[in-house]
Amino acid sequence: MQSRRHFLRWSALSLPLLSFSKAFSKKIAVTKPIVVSTWDSGLPVNAVAWKVLKQPNGRALDAVEAGARSIEDTINCCVGLGGNPDREGKVTLDACIMDDKFNCGSVMALQHIKHPISVARKVMENTPHVQLVGDGALQFALESGFQKEPDTLSADAEKTYKEWLKKSEYKPVINIEQQQGKGQKTKGGPFAPNFFDDGTPNHDTMGTIAMDASGNLSGACTTSGMAFKMHGRVGDSPIIGSGLYVDNEVGAATGSGQGEEVIRVAGTHLIVEMMRMGKSPEEACKIAVDRIVKINPTKAKDFQVGFIAINKQGEYGAYSIHHGFNFSVTHTDDGGKVYMAKSHFPKK
Repeated sequence: MQSRRHFLRWSALSLPLLSFSKAFSKKIAVTKPIVVSTWDSGLPVNAVAWKVLKQPNGRALDAVEAGARSIEDTINCCVGLGGNPDREGKVTLDACIMDDKFNCGSVMALQHIKHPISVARKVMENTPHVQLVGDGALQFALESGFQKEPDTLSADAEKTYKEWLKKSEYKPVINIEQQQGKGQKTKGGPFAPNFFDDGTPNHDTMGTIAMDASGNLSGACTTSGMAFKMHGRVGDSPIIGSGLYVDNEVGAATGSGQGEEVIRVAGTHLIVEMMRMGKSPEEACKIAVDRIVKINPTKAKDFQVGFIAINKQGEYGAYSIHHGFNFSVTHTDDGGKVYMAKSHFPKK
């Protein structure tokens, strides 16, 4: 199965004036509003968000939610109910959203609901909580009027899952982790691969951050997580301060990649704090990437993490561990542009 980036590339290329450019080394300022998303597949997401931002009094919060909902509506590997399942064959969704007043909401391991980003916003606006998980998140979604979708895989996901089962020889067994020494070949495994067979990373989160014409920031992050993960696994995407962080006095950051590694350094909070200290968005993203790599440089050669950020001046930037992470920027009616982020490990 192709990655979401490949799946959406044709629709992205159909937008006007698309350019694919090498990222910059200097600060780049633009006129607000602005929306920035992970990956080249973020370009059509930006287009949806831009329709909101260009309206009189268009809010960044509404824009990022609209953009996230648009990608959740597609059938692709890594976002929404059409995404690849966990190793038990279940699609579990994670999402979070954050506005300009530190209000935030998150859902984790949510099943059966088409738009987890909107459930996360309901958590933010209609409860005193920040995070709801699993069955509790589903119960809240249904009580909030969301429709329960069938527990079926998309055609692409089903094909990919069946191929993985053959290759991994995984047999779903209740409490398998507690049954070692009883004939299992592996200790709780197999686990999610870092990369798909075609070489693309196994974690194509859609992260979107925006600033509206009033100068207010918001962000959203949505994903179906790693394909073939352990049931119940949650990465950085729905965790405020890891997969997404917004401080309206400073800036906003989100990213995509192997979530366990981002959680270790509270990646997006670190980026925003670096921007608070005067670093440009690109410099701040680089600091977070370098800190992840420093933990275990050898291990870092085998996984990808990429961050994007914008500051209150409308400057934007990105940085990744490995070459290949790109991001989409829209701040005019020209359809937006795609940039390749600089990386810790250069292109081979």
